[in-house]
Amino acid sequence: MERQRSFTLKSTRFLVFSFTISSSIIFLTFFSFWVFKFNPSIRQETHLGLNKSFRNLGLTPSTVQALTGFTGNFSEISILNDTYLSVHRNTTRYAEISVSDGLAQQNESRVSEDQIPAVEVMLEASPEKLQVSGGEAVEDVKREASSYEKLELLNSDGNEERHNRTTSIERIGGPSTGSIVERRTGDCDITVGKWVYDESYPLYTNGSCPFIDEGFNCQSNGRQDLDYTKWRWQPRDCDIPRFNAPKMLDLIRGKRMVFVGDSINRNQWESMLCMLMGAIKDPKRVYETRGRRITKEKGNYSFKFVDYRCTVEYYVTHFLVHESKARVGRKRAQTLRIDTIDRGSSRWKGADILIFNTAHWWSHHKTKAGINYYQEGDQVYPRLDVKTAFRRALMTWASWVDKHINPRKTQVFFRSSSPSHFSGGQWNSGGHCMEASRPLNNTISIGYPEKNIIAEEVLKLMKTPVTYLNVTRVSEFRIDGHPSLYGRKTGKSLSIQDCSHWCLPGVPDVWNELLYFHLQTKQSKSLH
Repeated sequence: MERQRSFTLKSTRFLVFSFTISSSIIFLTFFSFWVFKFNPSIRQETHLGLNKSFRNLGLTPSTVQALTGFTGNFSEISILNDTYLSVHRNTTRYAEISVSDGLAQQNESRVSEDQIPAVEVMLEASPEKLQVSGGEAVEDVKREASSYEKLELLNSDGNEERHNRTTSIERIGGPSTGSIVERRTGDCDITVGKWVYDESYPLYTNGSCPFIDEGFNCQSNGRQDLDYTKWRWQPRDCDIPRFNAPKMLDLIRGKRMVFVGDSINRNQWESMLCMLMGAIKDPKRVYETRGRRITKEKGNYSFKFVDYRCTVEYYVTHFLVHESKARVGRKRAQTLRIDTIDRGSSRWKGADILIFNTAHWWSHHKTKAGINYYQEGDQVYPRLDVKTAFRRALMTWASWVDKHINPRKTQVFFRSSSPSHFSGGQWNSGGHCMEASRPLNNTISIGYPEKNIIAEEVLKLMKTPVTYLNVTRVSEFRIDGHPSLYGRKTGKSLSIQDCSHWCLPGVPDVWNELLYFHLQTKQSKSLH
């Protein structure tokens, strides 16, 4: 009886096992037939994915051919399969590039399985520069990946400029994530490159622009060599678009473009006005709506381009936070309220494009010393390190932006620090740059300012998307572009030279070309 029961049990197990194997083969057969009949575009992946399953079942090449219709060499399937699985593994985890401390850091992100084919195509196009976060903007990846080869063919024929090969996918902000943007075009970092002498520059002259104040008008102040006006920035691996004034005015049609910051930002604002004037046939169609005649005095200015119903404005603030006075001992002394935004901030709200900066004044003696100067609430610190104060001031500004700026309406930029090139001392101790007539050799490494590192760290904590306009590396080679002793009319005292600001036309024009590129790219992305 026991033998009969054992035999019956073994027979049952064998039947179950045979049924399972038969069912699996039948299922795989019908599944394969369905896949190849209705989804021919993924036939290759299915072959490769099923290959190991067939081999694990002990099926021969002839059986595989019968099931799948594949008539090629079975060994080729094995090779392709291993390659595919390797790529498959690599594409399920890849890096999002952000900028911190002047270096690239990697934050791994996940991609769902149905997104892998599109990602593989993009990896072939640009294996190191792809940026996707948590599956965001995958449809953009697919669109751009599908057109990448066409753009490459056009580029090789010279029918499209290389800067149109923009395949960057980036993460910009979120409720609790970093929002630094240093945009890359395809496989190109636009801040890495060199200055190229170009006879077609400058884009305007000091005679054609009435907005250049005396401190930046080097030619009118007696500078004879004009080579400093003829250099353009050339990224190493791509091109940036040449500034087109009519297109720029179309980009800001009906909008407010507002520059907020110190005199270096004023330098860039005047450059933008001059560049836009190239599209205006009748200068009377540009008029001042607020402020007074452009001088180096403190003031707020707004110029309106009537035909485009847009304004280009500048608001002065040295630190972005409030300059105040407080009682220190028996006297009232000037202080800097690093916990309070500048009182002019109400005029910044509502702008469509905001370009902020602060850096220049943080190197002055009083801010560097930090003695009885920095204030929070009613407390004036007897001594506070300038790096700590700078970080707290930027956190105050960042909180204001996150609270008052609507990212659906306003694009926010933060421009990095502009390099100075004093030799033999500082601005008030005999520093000079008058001997320079050409850019520095671009192989020289000048270093990356700590203020930029702090700014990048603060921007990463913001929930509002902020485009980081990095002009430091671009500008550090242009020792020849400063007013030097031509910051005022010749014949005056030459004891103080200006090696911080820039002649116009000059280096700030390139900053605005970078700004123009970012705005174009943003518009192109929104249209898709």
